Amino acid sequence: MNVEKFQESMYQLIVETSTNLPKDVRRAVKKAKESENAGTRAALSLGTITNNIQMADENISPICQDTGLPTFKIKTPVGVNQIKIKEAIYNAIEQATKDAKLRPNSVDSLTGKNSGNNLGGGTPVIKFDQWEKDYIDVRLILKGGGCENKNIQYSLPCELEGLGRAGRDLDGIRKCILHSVYQAQGQGCSAGFIGVGIGGDRSSGYDLAKEQLFRSVEDVNPNEDLRKLEDYIMENANKLGIGTMGFGGETTLLGCKIGVMNRIPASFFVSVAYNCWAFRRLGVTIDPETGDIQEWLYQDGEKVEFVNDAEKETAAASEEQTNVVHLKAPITEEQIRELKVGDVVRIDGRMYTGRDAIHKYLMDNDAPVDLNGQVIYHCGPVMAKDEDGNWTVKAAGPTTSIREEPYQGDIMKKFGIRAVIGKGGMGPKTLAALKEHGGVYLNAIGGAAQYYADCIKKVDGVDLTQFGIPEAMWHLNVEGFTAVVTMDSHGNSLHADVDKSSLEKLAQFKEPVFK
Repeated sequence: MNVEKFQESMYQLIVETSTNLPKDVRRAVKKAKESENAGTRAALSLGTITNNIQMADENISPICQDTGLPTFKIKTPVGVNQIKIKEAIYNAIEQATKDAKLRPNSVDSLTGKNSGNNLGGGTPVIKFDQWEKDYIDVRLILKGGGCENKNIQYSLPCELEGLGRAGRDLDGIRKCILHSVYQAQGQGCSAGFIGVGIGGDRSSGYDLAKEQLFRSVEDVNPNEDLRKLEDYIMENANKLGIGTMGFGGETTLLGCKIGVMNRIPASFFVSVAYNCWAFRRLGVTIDPETGDIQEWLYQDGEKVEFVNDAEKETAAASEEQTNVVHLKAPITEEQIRELKVGDVVRIDGRMYTGRDAIHKYLMDNDAPVDLNGQVIYHCGPVMAKDEDGNWTVKAAGPTTSIREEPYQGDIMKKFGIRAVIGKGGMGPKTLAALKEHGGVYLNAIGGAAQYYADCIKKVDGVDLTQFGIPEAMWHLNVEGFTAVVTMDSHGNSLHADVDKSSLEKLAQFKEPVFK
C-alpha cells in the first residue's frame, strides 16, 4: 500500500468529519427545525445550529470546538499491514491538530498534562476487524465530552426514577432507553442521537452501543422487535418536552439505533451511547494498493444547505416572548437583578474563558486578572496563530457547565463575577449563589462553535497556559455574543423547570407496552 497516500486520505477524512456534517444528519436537523414554532427558544437554538453547520462547512473549520476523542473502526482485507495503518493515522491526527481542524484533547490522566497533538496512551482509539472483501473500510466518529458524559449503563432489574421497576425483558429495556433520554436533559447538546447496546458485559455492551452510532440515521433495523422499539422510542421520547438545548420544545431525539448481543445468565446490561446534534461521523472506502479514497459513506441523497436564520430567530424570539438585553462588562449587580429567565442577552466587550482546571485553580489562588463585574465563559476553544504570530479563534462554543457546580458559586462570590456562560445549566448550589450574590447563568447554544467564534473579534491575551489550550484563560473581545438567561438572581431556573416537567411526562410511560 502507498502509505503516504493513505495518510493523506486519513487527513481528508478527519478534516471532513470535523467540519462537514453528513447528509443523513443534516436531513434530521432540518426535520427538527421545521417542527418548531418561530419565536420560541427552541427555534432560536435551531436557527443558530443550522447557521453554524453552514459556517463550518464554508470555513472548513470545526463544527464544535470539542472535537472529542477520535475513534476509528477499520475493516481490512487479509494481508493488509495494520501497523502501517496505525502509523499513518497518528501522523494524520497530528497534522490535523496542528492545522486547527482538531482541538488538542489528549490529557495525561495522572499529571493533567496535555500532549498538544492528540496523541498519547489510548488516543486516538483505533479498532480493527478483518474481512473477506478486497477494500479497506474506515469509519471515524468525533464524539465530544459533553455527550460522552451522558452515556449511561443500566443493570436489569433496576428501579428508575419516574418509571418504577425495569425488568429483564423488552419492556424493561424500553424503560431504560426512555430514562437515558430524560437524564441527558440539555447537557448533551440535545436534540441528540442515541445508540443502544442490549446484552454483553459492561465493556462490550458500550462497544455495541457506540457501534449503533455508525449506522445511517435513516436505515431500518432488520430485527423486527428492535425496529418496533426504535420507532416507539423516536415517537415517545419527543413527548418529554426537553427540546433543543433543554429549553423545551418539540424535538428531543433525532435518532435511535439499537443492537443486541448474547449475555451470561447473571448479567443483563442496557448500555446507551448518547451523541449530540453535532453528529460527526463519516467513513470512506480505500483502495488497499494505492491508498486512495474510493467512496465517501453516509453521503447518499440530498445535502441540505442552511440559510442564516440565527438573526431572524433572535428577532422573532424578542418580539414573541423575550427581551434582548445588551450587556458590557463590568456589569453591575443592579443590571443583573433586572434580568429574568427567558431574556435574550447580547454581550459586547471582554469576557474570559474558564473550564475545569481554571475553576479548581481559582478556589485556592488569586485570579490573574480583575474579575469583578466580569463574564466567565465555560469554553475550551480551538486556537491557532496567524502569520503575524497572533492568536485567532477557530471554534469557540460552550462546554457543559455542570462539571463546575462544586466551584462556581464560591468563585463568583470570591471574585465578584456577575455572569457565567455555558450550556446545560447548573445545579442548586450555583442557583443559591446567584440569588445571594446577584449573578446570572447564560445558556449559549452547545456545538455552535463557528457562530460564536464569529462573535469574537480579537484575542486580547491569555493566562494559565500551563493547563493547555482548552483549559487556559483566554481574554476574548466579543461583539453581539447572544445567549439566553436560564438561571436568574431571583431563584428561577429553566433547567430545573424542564427537568421537573419532563419527569412528570416520563411517568406516563410507566405501564407495560411490549409483552
